[in-house]
Amino acid sequence: MDVTFHGVRGSIPTPGPQTMRYGGNTVAVSLVLADGTLILLDAGTGLREFGKTLELSDTPPASAHLLLSHLHFDHILGLPFFAPMFREDFELAVHPVVADRAPEKDPRKLIFNGIHTPMGLETLPARTYVAQHENEVWTIGSARIQRIALNHPGGSQGFRIDDADGSSLTYLTDNELHPPGAPRSTPEEQARFSAGTGMLITDAQLLPQDIPAKRGWGHSTLPEALQLGRAAQPLCQVLFHHDPDRTDDQLDVIAEQAAQFGEEEFLRGQVVVAREGTSYRLESESCELIEGP
Repeated sequence: MDVTFHGVRGSIPTPGPQTMRYGGNTVAVSLVLADGTLILLDAGTGLREFGKTLELSDTPPASAHLLLSHLHFDHILGLPFFAPMFREDFELAVHPVVADRAPEKDPRKLIFNGIHTPMGLETLPARTYVAQHENEVWTIGSARIQRIALNHPGGSQGFRIDDADGSSLTYLTDNELHPPGAPRSTPEEQARFSAGTGMLITDAQLLPQDIPAKRGWGHSTLPEALQLGRAAQPLCQVLFHHDPDRTDDQLDVIAEQAAQFGEEEFLRGQVVVAREGTSYRLESESCELIEGP
C-alpha cells in the first residue's frame, strides 16, 4: 500500500510563509492498494493539486473510492476542484457518512448542490454513486475496510484498511480522545481497533495548554495521541490535522518531542508529524518514507 499526504492542516487552509514546510492545505490523503485501487481519505483543499497531478499522468485513473470522516468544510472543500470530477469517464464511489446531524443522507448533495458550488450533482460530468454497506466491515478492491465512531461535534468516523498484501492503515482524525460527556468510543476501544496497524494516522491538533479553552471542540492533545499510539503499537504513527495557528517552527518542536517519545516508549515504530507531499510505502512489516523530507 502506498500512502501520500496531500493536505495535513485542520479547520481552514493556511497558506503563507510560516506554513510552507509542513503545508497549509486541509486534510486529504490518498492510498493505492496492492491491486491498484485508489482510495481517498477525506477531500480537503489538498485534493486539488493531487487531482491536477493525476490528470497529467500517462494513465489517469478511471475510478476512486472516497472515505469521508465527516462533512465539515475542511474535509470536503477540495472535492469540487478535484480535476477527475470533470471527466465523463471517471467514476467516484462515495462511502456513507455517519453523522448526528445531516440534512441529506446523500453526502454528494451537500457538496455538489449548485449553491455552495457552481455545478450541481445533476450536471457533474463524472459518474458518482453512494456505496451501500449493510455491515461495519466491507471490501474495496483488495482491502478490507472497518470503521469506528469517533468523538467530534456532529459525529465523525475512523477507518481501518487491511490490504491483501499484509499492509494496513488506520485513520482516526477529528477525534477527541477524552471528550466531555459520554464518548462514542473510548481510547481503549480505539487502541483495540488500531492494534498492530502498519500506519496509525491520528488527530493531534491541540497541545495541553489549549485545554480547557478548546475542550469539547473534537480534537486530541499531543500527549493523548501519543498514548493512543503506545497502546496500539503501529509500525509508524503520523500526527495529523495540525492547528491552523501552528507554525512550521512550532511543528518542528512537536516533531522532536514525538520522535523522542517514539524512541523511548514505542516497541515497534517511529512517530512523525504529517507533512504535505510526503509518501510512504507500507508493507506487512515496514513503514518506509519514499518521497519527501
